[in-house]
Amino acid sequence: MNLKIYFLLFIFLAACTSNPSNTEQTLPSSEKEESEKDTISRKIEPAFQQILDSAEMKGSILIYDVAAKTYHSNDFNRCTKGFLPASTFKVPNSIIALETGVVENDSTLFKWDGKKRRLKNWEQDLIFRDAFHFSCVPCYQEIARKIGVERMKAHLQKFDYANGNILVDSATIDHFWLEGNSNITQFQQMDFFTRFYNSQLPITKRTETIMKRLMVIDENEDYKLSGKTGWSIRNGNNVGWFVGYLEAEGKVYFFATNVEPNEAFDMKMFPRLRSEVTLKGFETLGVVPTK
Repeated sequence: MNLKIYFLLFIFLAACTSNPSNTEQTLPSSEKEESEKDTISRKIEPAFQQILDSAEMKGSILIYDVAAKTYHSNDFNRCTKGFLPASTFKVPNSIIALETGVVENDSTLFKWDGKKRRLKNWEQDLIFRDAFHFSCVPCYQEIARKIGVERMKAHLQKFDYANGNILVDSATIDHFWLEGNSNITQFQQMDFFTRFYNSQLPITKRTETIMKRLMVIDENEDYKLSGKTGWSIRNGNNVGWFVGYLEAEGKVYFFATNVEPNEAFDMKMFPRLRSEVTLKGFETLGVVPTK
């Protein structure tokens, strides 16, 4: 009889001390975050390397499939290496301009001063939308000067842009993204665009709406492509960027491509091939149809 009582008491105490509904709450947040990170995989894509080899370029294509929680690249080590952001910085620069009122909207006019410029399509009055798509450096240098050092630094800190590796002062305010020691990696580019896309940046909905409209490069029956290219020259080395996101069949994919031309490369092809090799990467993954 006593054994039966002890057995029932044991069952009762066990039931009181175990509550399945509270199991997750007892996990430390850091442990849960680490568990979520563990579900993200990385896959080496030899096809990406073949694409770059065929284009006479070296570098890395990085694509993140959100639904599959998988990074795809030919060279993950390069994806952690920092480079000047070049004209990809026109995205945060534009956001800050809109947030500070330096630029009112995508129709704000920039008057040409009549001086010779590096590209012919910069030698005209341009509205903000066209200045972005033509990647007008003089227009964005004017924007940066009007924003000023303190506001620029404050917003970049709020955005946690490039993990604080963007160096700006009064002497470099209008060219720090093109020259000097500022650096951003492909993973950091992707992190910024992911937070922007998911409305996780501390900016107004109005600014976000204008920027998402501004960044659309191509929209067709198969996909919608949004992003920005960049091109920097440091110590005689040309480095090209193409960063942003692609939406197809209800899914979103983030990308950051960073490339350099080989010695035999025809530099006239460089502006076009940065985006072309990225799209070919999407083709090999079956995200967009093969052309």
